[in-house]
Amino acid sequence: MSVAGEKYKAERGGLGETVKIVIQALLIAVVVRTFLFQPFNIPSGSMKATLLVGDYLFVSKYAYGFSKYSLPFSPDLFTGRIWASPPKRGDVAVFRLPRDPSVDYIKRVIGLPGDKIQMIDGVLQINGQAVKKEKVDDYTTTDEFGTEVRVPRFRETLPDDKLPNGSIHKGISYEVLDLDPHSMWDDTPIYEVPPDHYFMMGDNRDNSTDSRVLAAVGYVPFENFVGRAELVFFSVKEGDPAWQFWRWPWTVRFDRIFKTI
Repeated sequence: MSVAGEKYKAERGGLGETVKIVIQALLIAVVVRTFLFQPFNIPSGSMKATLLVGDYLFVSKYAYGFSKYSLPFSPDLFTGRIWASPPKRGDVAVFRLPRDPSVDYIKRVIGLPGDKIQMIDGVLQINGQAVKKEKVDDYTTTDEFGTEVRVPRFRETLPDDKLPNGSIHKGISYEVLDLDPHSMWDDTPIYEVPPDHYFMMGDNRDNSTDSRVLAAVGYVPFENFVGRAELVFFSVKEGDPAWQFWRWPWTVRFDRIFKTI
């Protein structure tokens, strides 16, 4: 074989190996995204101050098992969940909006199947018992004009729950914001969570369309859960595009990177 022929064969072999590596990488990415972790970004302030606009996070797809919404394009291959593991109270979870399953929402699990949920004078009530709520330092932010704004912030501590296996899930603590002490959602009727459904709420209580709004969100079927939010892997300031990498030294919120949820 001539030198030119050997060179062509080597180049073709090198190209074939490159294509093989690219295909393998794409398959691995599809498997990871479908069955393990999926990235999401936060477009609204409904979960402040836990999650901020501009946060990018990983959601574990396997945490609750798999439904059709775990798969790309949500093919109608089966109903319910495979290897189901129910959400725990306090989880921050991504789910498909019941009235429009093409839309992803992220909220906190507040009510479990069979629970009675209510807000009375801004205090969360679970099965007739007030959730512990303590005032902490105000949350400081800026408005659209760049003026510093202080928002009342509280720490809620959820009650302990007994799991089906008999163990106790310790009630977690997290922070909520109270933009308006007399919001229309500070006093609600009693919501009775149906079987196999969950009651979801945003941590930014007066700026969250959640299960309190039955016509918009309402009770979320277990099947609609996509996964549990685990980790913020990247974060840029609100209003700054993440793709403008040349501005990262000034726009990236480095203190939020690798922040667990």
